[in-house]
Amino acid sequence: MNAAGPTGGTLLRPSDNEHPKVITFIQCVGSRDSSGCGKPYCSKICCMYTAKHAMLIREKYPDTEVHVFYIDVRTPGKNYDEFYRRAVEQYGVDYIKGMVGKVYNENGKLMVQGSNLIDNEQITIASDLVVLATAIEPEPSVRKVATLLTASIDTNNFLTESHAKLRPVESPTAGVYLAGVCQGPKDIPETVSQASACAAKVIGLLVKDKLKTNPCVATPDEMMCNGCSQCANVCAYGAITYLDKEFRLGGGKTETRRVASVNPAVCQGCGACTVTCPSGAMDLKGFSSKQIMSEVEAICKK
Repeated sequence: MNAAGPTGGTLLRPSDNEHPKVITFIQCVGSRDSSGCGKPYCSKICCMYTAKHAMLIREKYPDTEVHVFYIDVRTPGKNYDEFYRRAVEQYGVDYIKGMVGKVYNENGKLMVQGSNLIDNEQITIASDLVVLATAIEPEPSVRKVATLLTASIDTNNFLTESHAKLRPVESPTAGVYLAGVCQGPKDIPETVSQASACAAKVIGLLVKDKLKTNPCVATPDEMMCNGCSQCANVCAYGAITYLDKEFRLGGGKTETRRVASVNPAVCQGCGACTVTCPSGAMDLKGFSSKQIMSEVEAICKK
């Protein structure tokens, strides 16, 4: 219906360029589906853009029937529920609470078969056009980006924040911030506000002369380290590198060995390297093996 669009602003079916008289929208196609065929999460924006499309159709073509099958109408936002109510009460959009079981072609019509839970009956609507509100999915290459940035990612391939309430735009990796749908389904206002928060966080980081870091960082015992690289392989933040260091031996002799080196500005103190090190050369400041054993002994004495 965009005047600058391919049809010059006229609502036409893509299949035969005919104007549809009955249009059915189906919500949650591929969303909120725990059966394995779709995604278990809610795509969040579908309810609002479906209501917008339905209102635009009814405003430009008042003679067109518009039906919407939905599971729940989710309108979380300022004046969002009022917007949905306006679609129902002012524009006469027919909202049907129930799921669609089948869509099939019969005599040139798309037959939408579903349930009406309010009236407790099975209905079939002969439609000229069926519009699916499909699930929002992350970009398939997001795992490569997450690996490159050493950012955390969840089972649905969305990047995860450090803390849902206290650090909602920061990833667990220092210096990596999240904005928009990379973190999960979001609408435009929420994306803009999140991007503004990210910008404020970055500005607050750059204006400082000095940065405070976590004091609980990993430290290697170079005399015990054998340079096996196992700690570097498990480090999610890329904080561990290796260097060749010269050691003095008895009798004035020296030897050069490959040992681990930790960048304290990058290390997040997760402790993964300390439990992986086969020689026990890696310790965590404040949580060294000696300190932990002393705590256990003190507790046992009590």
